[in-house]
Amino acid sequence: MPLLSEIISWGFNLIKCVRNMLYVCKHPVMHEIAMLFNGKGDETLFRAGLTGGIACGKSTVAQMLTAKGALLLDVDQLAKEVVEPKKPAWKEIVSWLGEDVLTADSSLNRRKIAGIVFNNNQALEKLNKIVHPRVEELLHTRSKELEKLHPNKIQIWDIPLLFEAGYEDAVDYIIVVASDREDQIQRLKDRDGLSEDEALRRIKSQLDLEIKVRAADYVLYNACTKEFLEKQIDVLWEKLKRIKI
Repeated sequence: MPLLSEIISWGFNLIKCVRNMLYVCKHPVMHEIAMLFNGKGDETLFRAGLTGGIACGKSTVAQMLTAKGALLLDVDQLAKEVVEPKKPAWKEIVSWLGEDVLTADSSLNRRKIAGIVFNNNQALEKLNKIVHPRVEELLHTRSKELEKLHPNKIQIWDIPLLFEAGYEDAVDYIIVVASDREDQIQRLKDRDGLSEDEALRRIKSQLDLEIKVRAADYVLYNACTKEFLEKQIDVLWEKLKRIKI
């Protein structure tokens, strides 16, 4: 005869298994049930994480979603805020890398710092340890502020490295913007003036796009025309509203 504690433990494990299976399923109804299992079904705040491959059109998607009524929190912008001159993260970086990484107005020279850390895993890890905790703190602070002002609005957390930085559990829904490799390369060449080899290195420095696609709750394919992307956004927005309710 099993002990009561064993029965309770077995019950909790069963609920956890069911919840995880439902999260794997991408059907909207199943996802809503999963959120109830996870204790998120009755929350006012709904956070959708927006990510994707580099140069896949994530910024365009963010603009389209804000036009629908979503509230945007841009992690890249928050990262710029935490390293503004004289702030703690700025002081740590200057103390570490020296004043050579400063521009004329005392701002950090992002291109120069990227050149230092891009091929140096230890330096990149150190930079992330300085910046990421402060960005995360500011992200949650701003999110709470927006929730108080607009309690029924859907929040879009624009996080380029959502998976790499381990933000999967911080959001309720994950949207991945995907594009063909050839389109990514061309956009990087046009936008950033990179050579094809440099563009490929940037793409390969991130988590493989296919892995992100498989882990997403919803995938937007930025191909063909803007109208094609807009139609996908329309479907996504209706789905987000149903889940939010």
